Amino acid sequence: MTSKKQHWETVYQNKTPQEVSWTQTKPQTSLDFIASFNLEKNAKIIDVGGGESLLVDFLLEDGFTDITVLDISSIALEKAKKRVEKKFENKAHFVTWIVSDITEFKPKTSFDLWHDRATFHFLTQQNDISKYKNIIAKHVNQYLVIATFSKEGAKKCSGLEVSQYDKENLNFDNFKKISSLQEDHITPFDAIQNFLFCGFGKI
Repeated sequence: MTSKKQHWETVYQNKTPQEVSWTQTKPQTSLDFIASFNLEKNAKIIDVGGGESLLVDFLLEDGFTDITVLDISSIALEKAKKRVEKKFENKAHFVTWIVSDITEFKPKTSFDLWHDRATFHFLTQQNDISKYKNIIAKHVNQYLVIATFSKEGAKKCSGLEVSQYDKENLNFDNFKKISSLQEDHITPFDAIQNFLFCGFGKI
C-alpha cells in the first residue's frame, strides 16, 4: 500500500465526518454550479475524491441516474456506499464506486461532468498535475467543477502540503472558464478555509 493511500485509509478509519475539515452538511456551492449547467438527468457525473461527501445523496435526490464516486480510500467509499444503500434503496444502483488514486485512474467511459472539491489541490508535483489534466482532456465531454484552496486558503490540510490557486492560474486545456468564486468554508470545528470554485465548459 502506498504511503498516500495509507494516509487516507488511516484518516477515514479513525475520524468521523465531524472530525475532518472538509465535511459539509450540504455542498450548496457545488450543487449550484452543477445546476447552472442544466444537465440531463442521465448525464454521466463523476465526483473525484468524493470520500464520505453527501454530494452523491443530493444528486440522487435531484434525479440523476449515472453517478460515479471515486476516492483513494476504500474505507471512505465503503462508509458512503452503506449510507447510500440504506438511504436510497431504490436508487443506490445508480452509483458506481471506484477506489483509485486519481493519478492512476484509467476511466472505462467518458463523463459529462467532472466534479472535484479538494482533491486537485493535494497534487503538488507537476507530473501528478499533468496526469490529472490528461485524464480530464481525454475523458470529460462537457463540464468541470473544480474547487481548491485559494491563495488565501490553507497551505496544508490533513498534515499534507497543498497547492493554492487563484482564478487566473487554475486552467485546463480545451476548457473555458465559465464562472468562478471564492468562499469561506467553515469546518466542523469552526475554523475558516477559503476555497476557490471554478466552472469550465469544453471548447
